[in-house]
Amino acid sequence: MLRSLWLVLFFMAWLPCAQARETSVLLIFGDSLSAGYGLPANAGWPTLLQDELARSKQPWRVVNASVSGETTTGGVTRLPAALKAHKPRKVILELGANDGLRGLPIADMEKNLARMIRLIQASGASVHLIGLRIPSNYGADYTGKFAAVYEKLAHEYRTGFTPFLLAPIINQTHLFQADGLHPTAAAQPLLMQLVMKDLNLK
Repeated sequence: MLRSLWLVLFFMAWLPCAQARETSVLLIFGDSLSAGYGLPANAGWPTLLQDELARSKQPWRVVNASVSGETTTGGVTRLPAALKAHKPRKVILELGANDGLRGLPIADMEKNLARMIRLIQASGASVHLIGLRIPSNYGADYTGKFAAVYEKLAHEYRTGFTPFLLAPIINQTHLFQADGLHPTAAAQPLLMQLVMKDLNLK
């Protein structure tokens, strides 16, 4: 009898600790900037983020579902399956650069990003939106409206927000690959640290 009671009490004490150790999925849903284009395997900032979370013993498992060349239209198509497969608790949404580089309508990009945010929130996950910018040669009007979309959506849907992923390296040309668009391996820790600083993983 006493032994059975002890086992029950032990289990009740152990269960909350076991639940606390359960990992939640942090889904990164982006384009080549998050997919590690042109980088050695496991050198991208999402992998570094997983390493940092593991070092600090935070119960998160990073799943990187980013695809190089992805537009927001492609993202809308892929997202439902990704949410169903991975069941994330939080999603880092990093898309739109390829829309801008192709000169696609900003209104369509905004509509697609908004739809993805709503899909993520409807799934029960929270959103961390990452803002992007495009080169100034696209014209002040287009580039200004492009950058403004992210802040607008972050405010409207009350998401987490990193205003500009490449902010730590934008003026350091040696931290970009030969195409002038994709960060080098040496730049990845800086990107990871920026995102980590803004993330709310409570």
